[in-house]
Amino acid sequence: MNFGAAEEESAAQIRVPAEIDWQKLDKSKFFCLGAALFSGVSATLYPVVVLKTRQQVSPSQLSCIRTAFSLIRLEGFTALYRGFGTSLTGTIPARALYMAALEITKSNVGTAALRFGVAEPTAATIANAAAGLSAAMAAQLVWTPVDVVSQRLMVQSGSRCNSPPQYMNGIDAFRKILKNDGARGLYRGFGISILTYAPSNAVWWASYSVAQRMVWGGVGWCLCSKKGGGGESELRPDSKTVMAVQGVSAAMAGGMSALITMPLDTIKTRLQVLDGDENGRRGPTVMQTVRNLVREGGWMACYRGLGPRWASMSVSATTMITTYEFLKRLSTKNQEVFT
Repeated sequence: MNFGAAEEESAAQIRVPAEIDWQKLDKSKFFCLGAALFSGVSATLYPVVVLKTRQQVSPSQLSCIRTAFSLIRLEGFTALYRGFGTSLTGTIPARALYMAALEITKSNVGTAALRFGVAEPTAATIANAAAGLSAAMAAQLVWTPVDVVSQRLMVQSGSRCNSPPQYMNGIDAFRKILKNDGARGLYRGFGISILTYAPSNAVWWASYSVAQRMVWGGVGWCLCSKKGGGGESELRPDSKTVMAVQGVSAAMAGGMSALITMPLDTIKTRLQVLDGDENGRRGPTVMQTVRNLVREGGWMACYRGLGPRWASMSVSATTMITTYEFLKRLSTKNQEVFT
């Protein structure tokens, strides 16, 4: 299925690179290179995730800058990477599941939509939304237990503090959670994770598809104006222009998705990290978590950590999509897609 035509319609005289679907990919190269590239992306953005998580579980409202300085002063710079090993170990299989579900669903749903007579721009948006939804649901089977363990490590005090850490490392945290709460403890917040990430991914991929066509339309108008307009000449943007358009579109979609899903993400993080004393050994319920948040700081407490999450999702989306599109072009069976 060629979604490139949809972009060509919205930017009349621009020829943008065609979409690379699942059948065109060298799967072994796709997954191996993907693991390496996205590990680097995760390492770069991990400190922002730590700060966001700290803000979400804090009973008081602190700015991102104050949280960062306080954390580094009291626990050292390495506190910004606490739990990273655990997160990285789980991210690799989760990313593999995510990418496979994303590409397979996008290809199949897009082809089916075209077969039913849906216009290609609309088919592209539907396929992207369905792909984001299925990819998020598949990846959460791995991501939820990894989140539970890594977030527990993120928020505990380090060795510089007076109190000893509750968990020595990721394996120790995994073992203790499993012993105290069973397998259910590792999937604490799984339902709300699906409610957070599945719609968020559907909105993000659909928004990305629409934003990309809009941005290409603007780029096409600018390029045509510079060329003097008119005529039937076809414009071929260079690789830097393509990456810039993808990055801007991804940032727009990521920022909007962060704003919409922030309250659910705060509740999810609290459920996964904080132990509840209202139900004995069971963790707090969703309603108890919401009541506690509102009691601490009103409804705006649900938006604690919005700054780091907005920045993280916008930067992550930009980095992820440019890396992802680059990965797909590196992994194609026919390298003519570069031209």
